[in-house]
Amino acid sequence: MAVRVRQNGTPVTQRNVPTSGASARYGRRPTMKDVAHRAGVGLKTVSRVVNGEPGVLPDTEQRVREAITALGFRRNDSARTLRKGRTATVGLVLEDLADPFYGPLSRAVEEVARGHGALLLAGSSDEDPVREQELALALCARRVDGLVVVPASDDHRYLEPEIAAGVATVFVDRPAGLLDVDTVLTDNLAGAKEATAHLIAHGHRRIGFVGDQPQIHTTTERLRGYREAMAEADLPVRQEWTALGTTDPGRVEHAVRTMLAGSEPVTALFTGNNRVTATAARLLASHPRPTALVGFDDLELGELLDPPLTVVAQDAALLGRTAAELLFNRLAGGAPAPRRVVLPAGLIPRGSGELPPHS
Repeated sequence: MAVRVRQNGTPVTQRNVPTSGASARYGRRPTMKDVAHRAGVGLKTVSRVVNGEPGVLPDTEQRVREAITALGFRRNDSARTLRKGRTATVGLVLEDLADPFYGPLSRAVEEVARGHGALLLAGSSDEDPVREQELALALCARRVDGLVVVPASDDHRYLEPEIAAGVATVFVDRPAGLLDVDTVLTDNLAGAKEATAHLIAHGHRRIGFVGDQPQIHTTTERLRGYREAMAEADLPVRQEWTALGTTDPGRVEHAVRTMLAGSEPVTALFTGNNRVTATAARLLASHPRPTALVGFDDLELGELLDPPLTVVAQDAALLGRTAAELLFNRLAGGAPAPRRVVLPAGLIPRGSGELPPHS
C-alpha cells in the first residue's frame, strides 16, 4: 500500500510500508543458509547438526545451535519426508469428532501414529457420503501415507486409485462398501443379542428397540441381534416396538413416548447407541412407570444415573489401536491379503437393565 510522506518539504510516495503490526509479523522462514551465515560455518555442517549426524566439533555444534535458537529456525520435515517417499502423516475420517464414542478411538489412532513418528489429520463426515468422499480425497491430495475411515458411504470404490497408488487404508467400526480392505469391527450382533436376552431373563416380554439410521451397518446388526434374541425366546416383535432414524433428541423422544403409550406399552428398552441412550434415559427419569433400559455403548458417568445405566460396552480405544496397527503394518509391507478383525462387546449390568416389568 502506498503511503504519502514529506521529505525536505516535498511530497514523496513510499511503497511497501507496513500499516499495521499484523502485516509486519509475517515474513519468510529462516533457512539453513541463514543459520550457516550467522554461525560462520558451511551448509553441510548445519545439515549435520539439524539431522543429528556425527562429524561436528562440540564448539562448532554449540555455535550452530545458538544460531538456530536466535533465528527461530525449524527443520522442514515435509521436504525431508517427501524425499523418502513418505509424508509421515495419516488421515482419520470419522462420523463426528464431537461424538464421545470417537474420542478414545481417535486418541488411540493418534498414539499409534505418534509411536511411528507420524502426525494424525482428522475430520468429520457428518454421516454424509459426499462429505466423506471429499474429506478422504482431500487428505489423499495432501499425500497422507494412510487412511483410517469410519464410513458413511456404501460405495468406496472412489478410493481404489488411491490404494493402487500406495495409500494404506483401514476401515473401522463399519465395513467398506464394494471395496476389499483391512477392517476392524465390534461384534454388534452378539452384543445386541446379549442385551436383549438380558432383559428377557429379567422377565420382560414387551421390549422396544430404538436405533440410529437404517443404512448404517452397526444399526442393522444391532437390530438383527435384537430380533434374533426375541425369536429365540419365542417372543413377537411388533412393528411399533422398533424405531430407526436420526439421533435427534426430538425424534428419539417421540419414538420412546410412542412405545410407552397404549394399552400394552413396552416394559423395557434397548437403545442402539450412546446418543439415543442419553435421550431415552432423560425421558425415562421423569416417566411414572419404571422402565428397564439397556444401551449399546457406555455413557460417561452412566454409573451415576438413578438407577445406574446397564450397557453393552465396546472398547473404542481398542478399535482405534487395532486399526492403526493394521495400517502401519501394511505400510511396512506386511499382510498382503486384507484382514477382518472382529472385537467382542460385553454387557455391564448396573441396575437399569435389571428392573422388573411393571404390572
